[in-house]
Amino acid sequence: MEVVPAWAPAVGFTLLPHAGGLFGSKITKKEIPVWYESLQKPSWCPPNWVFAPVWGTLYTSMGYGSYLVWKELGGFNEKSVVPLGLYAGQLALNWAWTPIFFGAHKMGWGLATLLLMTGTAAATTASWYNINKTAAYLMLPYLAWLTMASALNYRIWKDNRNKK
Repeated sequence: MEVVPAWAPAVGFTLLPHAGGLFGSKITKKEIPVWYESLQKPSWCPPNWVFAPVWGTLYTSMGYGSYLVWKELGGFNEKSVVPLGLYAGQLALNWAWTPIFFGAHKMGWGLATLLLMTGTAAATTASWYNINKTAAYLMLPYLAWLTMASALNYRIWKDNRNKK
């Protein structure tokens, strides 16, 4: 008797990253109209409406990639500790960024968190490449976005350092 349907892990892994995104969106929604709007931002800063669909897409992509790696390695076992551990680490950093940057208004610490996240996401991608190339390729848009987000976080921090 099958306890868990065959499709359930794919759905669970794909949706998992969205959990932190939903939590973070509650903080962001409160902080955008007052605090974030008061900050000086570079001309190339994406409009606010872009962030939710981009993050939704990136979370879905990385989540499905993690499922492919989990499946390829036969579940949670010794072989999956490093690739899925790196993934979990970068996801924890991802979820921590919003409360740090938007919740605590700590732009410098947000940048440090984002740089650690980017490095861990790059290590995740590299570790996935020899396991499942599709999973690694699914991380590339995320790495590109994190590069842009790091530059944006840096500029906001630099241009608003004296702002309380």
